[in-house]
Amino acid sequence: MASKFVPPDPSTLHPETLLVHGGTTRSPYGETSEALYLTQGFVYDNAEACEARFKGEDPGFVYSRYGNPTTAMFEERMALLDGAEAARATASGMAAVNASLLCQLKAGDHVVAARALFGSCRWILEDFLPRYGVETTLVNGTDLDAWKAAARPNTKIFFLESPTNPTLEIIDVKAVADIAHAQGALLIVDNVFATPLLQKPFELGADVVVYSATKHIDGQGRCLGGVVLSSQQFVTDHLQTFLRQTGPSISPFNAWVLLKGLETLGLRVERAQSSAATLADALAAEPKVEKVLYPFRADHPQAALARRQMTGGGTLATFVVGGGKEGAFRFANALKVIRISNNLGDSKSLLTHPATTTHQRFTPEARAEMGISDGLVRLSVGLEHPDDLVSDIVQALKAV
Repeated sequence: MASKFVPPDPSTLHPETLLVHGGTTRSPYGETSEALYLTQGFVYDNAEACEARFKGEDPGFVYSRYGNPTTAMFEERMALLDGAEAARATASGMAAVNASLLCQLKAGDHVVAARALFGSCRWILEDFLPRYGVETTLVNGTDLDAWKAAARPNTKIFFLESPTNPTLEIIDVKAVADIAHAQGALLIVDNVFATPLLQKPFELGADVVVYSATKHIDGQGRCLGGVVLSSQQFVTDHLQTFLRQTGPSISPFNAWVLLKGLETLGLRVERAQSSAATLADALAAEPKVEKVLYPFRADHPQAALARRQMTGGGTLATFVVGGGKEGAFRFANALKVIRISNNLGDSKSLLTHPATTTHQRFTPEARAEMGISDGLVRLSVGLEHPDDLVSDIVQALKAV
C-alpha cells in the first residue's frame, strides 16, 4: 500500500524539512524519489467505480488535466510550505494569475490593483478583463488611502505583488488585506519575488497567493509552472471547476521537476539572497550607479516595512545606471559572467532592462509612473561566488 509522509504537526518542522519531505506519496515499490506518473488518464475496476469517481464519491484521479499523483505531491508540498489549506498547479505563472482572477469574476465586477506590476499582469487587468465587462482601478500601492478610495460596492478583488517587479517597491500586505476585507473583497498576492521562504502572505491576511514556479521554485532554467494557493473553500467554490473546464494544466513531468527544485530552494535562496545584499552594497559605492534599490538596505524607501513583513531582502537588486538607455546597454553588453535575460530567480545571475523588455509596451509616462527609467536595470542574483559577480559589475561599469 502507498505510504505518505504526513508531519505530525507541520508547525513543528522547519521549512527546509517540509521542502524535502512534504506531500510525498510513495507507491508500493517504496521509491526514494517521488514517482513520475506520465499518464493522461486512469482506469477503473468496474463501471460503478468509474461513476463514483466522476461523482466525487470515491477519492482518486480521473484525468491528468485536472489531477495527477505527481502534480498532487507538488501542490501539497507548496500548501504545507505556504501555510495554505489547498493548492492547484498550472502550466505557468501567468496561468496561475489569470486563473486566480477569472475563476471568481463576472461582468460588472471591479478589481483594485497596485499599478506597479509585471507587464503581463497589467495587460490582464487593463486590456483583457475589460473585454468581459470587468473594470480595474490601478492605484499607488504604497498609498493606503488610495486603496480605500478606489474600492466600490462591486469591488471583488484587490491584487498586488510585493516586492514589485522591477522596482522592488514594498506594499503593506496586512494593511491592504484589512482594507479589502472591510469592503467584502478578497486579496490576491503575487509572492514571486519574496518566495514562500521570505514572506508569508497568508499570515498577513491574504486570501489567495500565486507564484510563477518557473522562477525560484525551479530556479534552474528548466521548465515552466505556476501555482495558486488558497482556502479549500475557494478551490471548491471557484478554482477547481475553472481549471477543470479551461485546462491550464501543468505537465506531470514539470510538476516532478518542480518537486525536485523545492528540495534545494532553501539553500539556493539563502545563498542568492546573501550575494544580492553584498552586490547591492557594492553597487551603492559605484559613482556610475545613480540609485540602488534593495529591500533590506537602510536607504530603501520602505525598508522598515520590508523588515516587518519579510524575513530577508530577497535575491534581486534593482539599480539605475548613468547615461539612460545607452548607459544601461553599454553596461549590460560589457558583462562577462552575468547574462542578459528576461527571467529571474535562476541559479545563474541574470540582468534585465525592463524598459525594453518586460515593460516595453507601456508609454514612457506610464513607465515613469511605475519608477522605471531608461537607465534602470534589474539584477536577479544567482549562485556564483559573490566576488566574481562584484568584479564583473565593476569592470562592466567602466564601459558606461
